[in-house]
Amino acid sequence: MNKIITAGIDSGSLSTDVVILDENVEILSYSIVPTGASILNSANKAFLQAMDSAGIAEKEISYIVSTGYGRINISFANKQITEITCHAKGAFYLNNNIRTVIDIGGQDSKVIRINEKGNVEDFVMNDRCSAGTGRFLEVMARALEIPIDLMGEEAKKATEKINITSFCTVFAESEVISLISQNKKKADIIKALHDSIANKTISLLDKIGRKSTYMMTGGVAKNKGVVKAIEHRLKENIYIPQEPQIIGALGGAILALEEIKKKIKKI
Repeated sequence: MNKIITAGIDSGSLSTDVVILDENVEILSYSIVPTGASILNSANKAFLQAMDSAGIAEKEISYIVSTGYGRINISFANKQITEITCHAKGAFYLNNNIRTVIDIGGQDSKVIRINEKGNVEDFVMNDRCSAGTGRFLEVMARALEIPIDLMGEEAKKATEKINITSFCTVFAESEVISLISQNKKKADIIKALHDSIANKTISLLDKIGRKSTYMMTGGVAKNKGVVKAIEHRLKENIYIPQEPQIIGALGGAILALEEIKKKIKKI
C-alpha cells in the first residue's frame, strides 16, 4: 500500500491554516497565512507552504478536508466538514482528557462540549458580533498603539481596576479612546479588555454548562492575559496547545485520514 498523506485546511476570517499528516497521525508540517481578500488564494498559498515544508508534492496527498467559514470555496478539497467537528477532533487527539473546547477566532467565538470518545455533545457560538474575538483585540491594539502580541505582557503591569462595559466592538473602542483621554495607564486598559473577553467567554460557556477539562484554541489563546483572565473565572487551568491556531486544520486532516482508511477497507 502506498504511503497515506492527508491535509486539513481551516479557512478562517483572519488566517488560513493547513496541517499535513502521515498515516501514523504524525504532523509532517503546518502553515498559517493571513486570509486576506481571497479565500481560495490564501488556501492555495497556505497549502503550498505546508507542502514545501513537508517536502512533498500535491500528487502525494491522498485526501483533503476543508473546514472553517470559507470551506465551501476551497474547490480542491475532497470534502467539507464543519469547524465544530474538526476542532473537537483535533483537540481530543492532542489531549483525550479534554471535555470542553473554547475557541476564540478572528470573527467568532465558540464553546464545544465533547464526550469521552471525542464526539461533539453540544456547542454554542457567538457569530453575530466580533466582541471578544481576535478582531476585537486587533481594533483595540490599534487604538492603544501597541502590537497585539505584546498585549498579554503589558497587562501584567496593571494596577488599577477598570471596567469596559460595552459589548459592541465599536462602542468598546470609544470607551478605550475615552480612557486614553483620561490618562489611564495602557496596562490597566488592556487588563480591562482581557477581563471583558473573559466575561463574554464565560457567559457563552455557561449556556451549555461547565465541564472539565478545558482546552483553548484559536489565535487569542496565544494571549496569556486573556487565558489568565478566563482561568481566574473558571478557577481552573486551561490546556493550551503548542500551536493553538491549527487545531481545526489538524482535526480536518485526521478526518481526511479516517475517510481514506474507510475507502481502503472497502476495497
